[in-house]
Amino acid sequence: MKETMTQDQRLDYLVEEFKTDSVQYKDMRTPDDTAGKRRFLRSLMNIRMPKNLGDPILSVQDDYLQERIREKGIVELADIPEIRDSLSIWQGDITRLAVDVIVNAANSQMLGCFVPMHTCIDNCIHTFAGVQLRAECARQMNQLRIRYGSDYEQPTAVPMLTDAYNLPAKKVIHIVGPIVQSGLTTELEKDLADCYQNTLDMCLENGLKSVAFCCISTGVFCFPNKKAAEIAVKTVTNWLSQHPGTMERVIFNVFKNEDKTYYEQQLC
Repeated sequence: MKETMTQDQRLDYLVEEFKTDSVQYKDMRTPDDTAGKRRFLRSLMNIRMPKNLGDPILSVQDDYLQERIREKGIVELADIPEIRDSLSIWQGDITRLAVDVIVNAANSQMLGCFVPMHTCIDNCIHTFAGVQLRAECARQMNQLRIRYGSDYEQPTAVPMLTDAYNLPAKKVIHIVGPIVQSGLTTELEKDLADCYQNTLDMCLENGLKSVAFCCISTGVFCFPNKKAAEIAVKTVTNWLSQHPGTMERVIFNVFKNEDKTYYEQQLC
């Protein structure tokens, strides 16, 4: 039956399977409209703890998510203009980018955002990658806790590399940015620079030639947007000058017009 399922049938099937998988929401009424069903499915995926899911369900999920991404429109590297010296700015949904690796602004638990339908990039990436991404992050964190202790959390600026699953990118690098609580400090600025430096180092180590950075720490972590853009461009530019020819493209992915303006001021 899987081969003949329409996208609407996949959606209906997945909603019911994810409801059944959820003790808390298994008896909740399913919305009648497509948009409501999509929100409901995404919410069920967002709250789901990392655990096994049957291969038939995963297969339908993969088909569904890949079609959803095709509907949104996949953006190839060749579609993104180069501003100068292998650097680009692109405004939009990072889950559309067919690059070697996209960067996720993660939290120290490294399991994605559990808030249903939250607009953060962590939630978006985990949603459209599929539940396999949270499962892989959990496996890596479990291994780190075996090594460092049961209370281990991922430190700031230490990247983690995973597959991208249903995203058009090949890989995802998850990194915890600095949190600004009572004002910006030189230490926090260095931590943010380290996020970009260490991510690029990981790209180099793993042969990843194109990377799209989100605006690390500028959301709920409260890093000032303009200063974050200055640090990002300076750090990346310095790294590229020290490693000539190693990266095909570094993309600064922005969503807000404000951030686009700040990056244009630095690069244009």
